Amino acid sequence: MLLDLIERRRVLFLGGKGGVGKTATASAVALHQAAAGRRVLLVSTDPAHNLGHLWDQTVGDDPVELYRSEDSGGVLRGIEIDPQRTIDEHLAEVGANLRDFMPEHLHPQVAAHLKLSAQSPGTHESAILERIAVLIEYGLDSHDLIVFDTAPSGHTARLMALPEIMSTWMSGLLTRRSKAERFGAAVRVLDGEDDPAKTSPSNRDQRIRQVLTRRKARFEMMREVLSDPKTCSFVIVLTPERLPVLESVALCAQLREAGVEVGGLVVNRLSPTDAGEYLAQRRAQEQRHLDSLSELMPGVPVDRLPLLTGDLVGPAAIQRLANELR
Repeated sequence: MLLDLIERRRVLFLGGKGGVGKTATASAVALHQAAAGRRVLLVSTDPAHNLGHLWDQTVGDDPVELYRSEDSGGVLRGIEIDPQRTIDEHLAEVGANLRDFMPEHLHPQVAAHLKLSAQSPGTHESAILERIAVLIEYGLDSHDLIVFDTAPSGHTARLMALPEIMSTWMSGLLTRRSKAERFGAAVRVLDGEDDPAKTSPSNRDQRIRQVLTRRKARFEMMREVLSDPKTCSFVIVLTPERLPVLESVALCAQLREAGVEVGGLVVNRLSPTDAGEYLAQRRAQEQRHLDSLSELMPGVPVDRLPLLTGDLVGPAAIQRLANELR
């Protein structure tokens, strides 16, 4: 299921309950495709980043090369979204625009507002969402496949629904902006202010409109990508245990409600059946959860990955997991 899915998509999100192996699975998928000759961008959106630890190298907010195949020409680059840097850059851009729009004597109030906004509800989500949208734009232009390793289920479900919300919100702001422009023009006429410089397309109102239009277009692009099953799909990673199964069912429903295709499930860390009595009994228990998963999510394709021995650290270990995808 998984290999067929990623070979026909440009964007793949992997999500699920915390601690089920999302980062390892996303890395294995990305490595497999890079080895096959594709240019792959692997992005971690989880604030509790593990990508660098997994690959045993420094990974930050700028792309770094994780793997290159001399035979196929494929390359894999990795990014760990830095939430604080994203918020700082987001608010710096907002601050620069506000200071341009406001008289100088109000600049201290702008600074105080931005300082408060940095801790306000929604600031983190909005900034991360815009960073993901930028990475989708960048990734689709310069890569064949973008693989997103996402935060735990609740955060990710909310994030998937945000592009629609933000696009609608931007449309509302633009509508109010248009009304404000017409009102301002009427006031200037009444006041006898007919200086063309004040009513040219480069005036303050037009600049505000340009900022809002750019952000609206970015969120609409992301919404279109997420809702296009030919371009994007979401794979839920879980372990064969009761809570991950139930959480995966809920996440699937939330994603579908947000218009995101759920391409399949990857059940990770399945116990072997031929390694002693204890693991055999555990595998029997896991099979009961797999049966329950099939009943709760009929028709959703399922892939399985085994429990591997040793620590999953470094390219060689990730390659072993990638080999299990074949």
